[in-house]
Amino acid sequence: MQQVGNTNKSTIHWSSFIADFLLTGMVIGPVVAPFLAASGWPILPTIANIIYFMGTHVCPQPDMGVELAPPFIMAVCMRCYGTVTGLLITRLLYAITNGKGFYWLPQYNWGGVAIAIVLMMAYPLELAAQVFHIWSFNNYLVVPFGLVTGLGWGLFTMPIFHGSYGKNIG
Repeated sequence: MQQVGNTNKSTIHWSSFIADFLLTGMVIGPVVAPFLAASGWPILPTIANIIYFMGTHVCPQPDMGVELAPPFIMAVCMRCYGTVTGLLITRLLYAITNGKGFYWLPQYNWGGVAIAIVLMMAYPLELAAQVFHIWSFNNYLVVPFGLVTGLGWGLFTMPIFHGSYGKNIG
């Protein structure tokens, strides 16, 4: 029985490290890609191309990225970056609260899943509204929808990735 506990702590440690590593890349990568591409240094545009490649495969509208180093744009659109910002906010909140609080959704079991799904639907609903010509793409409009989606993802997954899932359930 002791071995399972130790394995679980090791798993939690690695999942936390991997989640933070990936989140760091998602926060920094799209912003630095245009500057790397514009640098003109031998290897940096190649690194930018890798970031743009990843952005193209995760973002439905990477060509709508904000121009940061003309003519180079961010690697993702602002809807996607709003989602990443929501994840970053929840990660910082988790670091401050250590997973304690009423807003961490896993403690509510299937109810928490339902709340997370409702919040995460903000992104696809906004994208659908754009596809069906209810409105056109506007950075000021898409960021809040991405942010709500990121908050939904983060409020549900941060306790799971960083180890408090199940500890604070009453």
